[in-house]
Amino acid sequence: MGKLVSTIFVTLDGVYQAPGGPQEDTRGGFTHGGWSFVYGDEDFGRFVTEVFDRVGAFLLGRRTYDIFAAHWPKVTDPADLIAARLNARPKYVVSSTLQDPQWSGTTVIGGDLAKEVQALKERTDGELQVHGSGALVRSLIDLRLLDTLHLLTFPVVLGTGHRLFTEGTVPTGFRHTGGRVTGAGVSIQTYDLAGDPEYGSYELPEDA
Repeated sequence: MGKLVSTIFVTLDGVYQAPGGPQEDTRGGFTHGGWSFVYGDEDFGRFVTEVFDRVGAFLLGRRTYDIFAAHWPKVTDPADLIAARLNARPKYVVSSTLQDPQWSGTTVIGGDLAKEVQALKERTDGELQVHGSGALVRSLIDLRLLDTLHLLTFPVVLGTGHRLFTEGTVPTGFRHTGGRVTGAGVSIQTYDLAGDPEYGSYELPEDA
C-alpha cells in the first residue's frame, strides 16, 4: 500500500497561494504570486528531485491540477525528472465539475473522498503524492488519511492570501521525522501524522 504524502510551500505567515508565478492563482485580487521563485537554489532542487523519485501516482486538487496541466505536458525533455514523472504517472484529480480532462493519464474522482483516497492508497505502488492543493491537504488531514507532510517554509511574509491552516481545521498532532534548511533559507521539515494533539500544563500544583 502506498503512503499518502503532501509536499506544500508556505510563507512564514502560512500563505500557500500562487508560489510559482504572478498569474498562477489570483483569487481575492492576490498580487504576490511567484514568491517562492527566488529561493529555488540547488538544495531546493535536490529535495524536489528526491520527492519526485518516489512517486507512484499523483492526487491533486482541481486548481493545482489546472495549473499543472497547462504547463507540464509542454515540457518534453526526457531529462526533466519532474515533467517525466508528472506526464507518465497516473494523476487523480478531486473535482465535481471536471468532465473531460485532456492531460493523458488523468482520472477524475468525486463522491466519498475518504473511500476513494483509501482505495487509491491501497492500489498505488510507491507514494501517492499531493502537491500544492492546500484545501485538499486540509481535508486529508481532517480525515486522518495523510501519512506524511513535507512543509517547506519560505523566509517571506505576505500578509494576504489563502493560508494552509484556517480557522476550523481539525486539531492534529504531528511527529517530526526529519528536516533541513537550504542555502537560500527555506526550511524543509517532514512530519508524520500522529493523531489528536496532547495537552499539558506548566502551572504549579496548588499546594506547591
